[in-house]
Amino acid sequence: MEKEKKDKSIDLLKCAKICWKNRKSYFKVWVVVFTLACLWIFPQPRYYKCEISLAPESSGEDIGSGLLSVASSFGFNIGGASADAIYPTLYPDLFESTEFLCRILAIQVISEDGIINTSYYDYLKNYQQKNWLTYPFKKTVSSIKKLFVKKKSVAVGSPDGLNPFKLSEDDYNLVEKVKDKIACNHDKKTDVTTICIEDQDPYIAACLADSVCLRLQSFITDYRTGKARMDADFYKMLYDSAYVEYEVVLKKYTDFCESNLNVYRQSVISQRDLLQNEVSQKQTICQGYQVQYQSMKSKVQEKTPVFMVLKPATVPIKPAGPKRVLFVLGMLILSTACLTIYLLRREIFNLEERN
Repeated sequence: MEKEKKDKSIDLLKCAKICWKNRKSYFKVWVVVFTLACLWIFPQPRYYKCEISLAPESSGEDIGSGLLSVASSFGFNIGGASADAIYPTLYPDLFESTEFLCRILAIQVISEDGIINTSYYDYLKNYQQKNWLTYPFKKTVSSIKKLFVKKKSVAVGSPDGLNPFKLSEDDYNLVEKVKDKIACNHDKKTDVTTICIEDQDPYIAACLADSVCLRLQSFITDYRTGKARMDADFYKMLYDSAYVEYEVVLKKYTDFCESNLNVYRQSVISQRDLLQNEVSQKQTICQGYQVQYQSMKSKVQEKTPVFMVLKPATVPIKPAGPKRVLFVLGMLILSTACLTIYLLRREIFNLEERN
């Protein structure tokens, strides 16, 4: 029985001796892996991340707001806190919208030294640093694709000409790249929305984070005030039209009174009273439209949301990645584990055979 137990166990001392005996192999593997890992990771361009946190106000009141607050503290969203179709929990989904991402591509970006001053669209296409080691591989893959893939549609070359409904292949890939660089998360417990921007230039990352935050606020503001602004424009149009008619009738009444001064015939008096009533009616209509117009303007202001920026954009000091030291250490640990398994394969296989 004791012999059977002994056969089922691995002799650790023997394994250690095998590893020590092959220590030169470890050194050789470490040198090769260290060199290759450094050659791969150090040319990789560094990137920086900038975060902005904001808390939008609630767009409506509910008698059950206390219950909603308790539910949100446990991470549940039972609705009812907003009458809008786009509420804070849907902000991350908004960043998946092609139309919204095309708006972001039109943002103007400027580097700290002023050398780069272009649209975000052009910046992603022409000003991104790349790992030179991947260039031959990408060139080869691109050449092979051209042999089998049909001619793709040409990019528009400008963010203003982007059609979210129908993008070229290059523009579609660029939009997907923006999705990877821009992230939006919403915390249901605290109702705080966090926007994170990743870029190779720390200054551009901070500027872009601020611009994206403003675009989000503008998008939500336009959505929430859209109906009120349309109503305000409609009543403004009615007021302008009614005021023109009022001026025409008023001029007609004034001219009639001046041309029939000191005339007391009943027909003249009746005509004057008729024109006076028409002036009063037009004036009343104008006043009504003006009241409605002012009311709609007030409603636009009432519907305009307020966003409290909890964490403003700041230029990041330290890069977020790639983690070069961790990558090299990880490769060394992985190579050590693989070599150890290879050297001890006989011990492991013999144990399996004995079992």
